[in-house]
Amino acid sequence: MPGFDPREPETYWGLFRRESRLAAVRRGLTITVDDPVRSPDGLALDWTVALDGRATRYTLLRWDDIVRARFPRSNGRRLRQVPALWWRLIRSGYLRPFRREARRFARVIIGVHLIYLFLVAFSLALATGLLALAPEATRPWVYLGVPPLAYAILALLMRMTRGKPFYVAHLVDDTAFTHDHAGGGDSRMRARLDAFASIIRGAEGKASEIVVIGHSSSSFLGLEALDRILARDPDFGRRGTPVSFVSIGSVIPWITLDPRAVETRDALARVAACDAIGWLDVRAKWDWLSVHQRNPLSASKLPAPRAHRPVEIHVRIDDLIEPRIIARRKWNLFRMHFQLLMSSRDPEAFDYVAFVAGPEPIHALIRRWRDVEEQPKGRAAAESPAD
Repeated sequence: MPGFDPREPETYWGLFRRESRLAAVRRGLTITVDDPVRSPDGLALDWTVALDGRATRYTLLRWDDIVRARFPRSNGRRLRQVPALWWRLIRSGYLRPFRREARRFARVIIGVHLIYLFLVAFSLALATGLLALAPEATRPWVYLGVPPLAYAILALLMRMTRGKPFYVAHLVDDTAFTHDHAGGGDSRMRARLDAFASIIRGAEGKASEIVVIGHSSSSFLGLEALDRILARDPDFGRRGTPVSFVSIGSVIPWITLDPRAVETRDALARVAACDAIGWLDVRAKWDWLSVHQRNPLSASKLPAPRAHRPVEIHVRIDDLIEPRIIARRKWNLFRMHFQLLMSSRDPEAFDYVAFVAGPEPIHALIRRWRDVEEQPKGRAAAESPAD
């Protein structure tokens, strides 16, 4: 399950195929990725990856159409909705725990909104200054043109900052989606999660194991999909098909600290308490677009989690890419956010392709890494698969 991304799902297939080729060379493996096939209902994109003869069915659960309906929003909607959202968050007491639990991620989100505020003010000032150059005889009527001219300038500036390095439009609209979803205001996403739950549940008994991977915003959406399954079928995962959840680049506290996110917090608590579903959290402290300081339950002000819920592995950036590349990419926040979905340069480090398609089942990996966590600190540090 991808994050808040408007790109067609074939983009992810292309990324996976490219990184598979790199992983094959770096690790001395034989990896093949077949052509993708969209499901008849259009909700999934499937392909098969074979690693040394072992085939894994990879299904991308789609919500890019929902993202495109929300990003990019019109500037009129942003001008109406952004102040209302932040007024609500400030009044609810959200900001203090968000800044405490997220830190760098909170700086990015708050910083991007301050940039947006600056762009709005700059547009108004520039429009006023330009119209002040009009002949004196046209004043004061000429100033009636300030709002439409400022709106046009703002539209241009938002287009210019939509992509790197600022991603202003993307992160402002992503924030709006997250907090709309927290309040249950996004009916399309709720319906899509019901459909995702049916797809995931339908794989039970047909596969050797089921692994739900949630990247970025899907770290909480994946939990909600699994919680929907458990609500309908409390024995899911107990009938012989192991089930695991893997959160990568998690942003769970981003939504769960919102007082309105009752359903998401409840889903987090129920899935965390379900021992039939293994949970692995892949963390990277260098990823500014993830929340990784504490266990997501503790960070969400929920009761202390059970031991190893989730099991954590911490991935170092220099295991994934060369130092010269790190220096070039470190301020490209979205590119770094995707790095955990790519091949690693160190054949002993966490590698997404090898993780997904390798010979060891994910549920067995989670148990093995959990056992590493239980070892004395010195020994664990020496044997950790990610550090």
